[in-house]
Amino acid sequence: MFGINGGEMIVLLLLALFIIGPERLPGYADQLKDLVKAAKRYASGAKTELKETFGPEIDDVDWRKYDPRQYDPRTIVREALAEADAPEPDPEELRRREVTVARESEEERRAFEDHLERKRTPAHAPEPELEPLPEQDHDAPQQLAAVGAAPGPRVTPYDGEAT
Repeated sequence: MFGINGGEMIVLLLLALFIIGPERLPGYADQLKDLVKAAKRYASGAKTELKETFGPEIDDVDWRKYDPRQYDPRTIVREALAEADAPEPDPEELRRREVTVARESEEERRAFEDHLERKRTPAHAPEPELEPLPEQDHDAPQQLAAVGAAPGPRVTPYDGEAT
């Protein structure tokens, strides 16, 4: 821990005891206890917040699989070379797999479209086609300018910084 061995740790503890003194030692011990409790509460709160954020699926993750200590470069190279030496898969089997995957993805796409169709609300329904406006006279821009409206189509303002 911090490059300190057991003997050095004992010397540091004795030095701290000598500097702090017996009358202030209980106060510092209480402060250390409070610090450890606060750190534990912080870690527990972070863990709880993480579980709330990711939901119950986080318990299903095999975290040992992502441990960097398990990766040995020699093993990785050996496995890569073994894959390169592996025989080619049967083309008929590959074609069967592709057909199965294509069929499953088509079924999933249809199911998703059906789901969207059922969930569609009037707010999300396609807009009805509008009838064309009647022919306007040539004095219309001046009349619009008089009431403060700009001629032409209404454009919704766009703010690129808005979220």
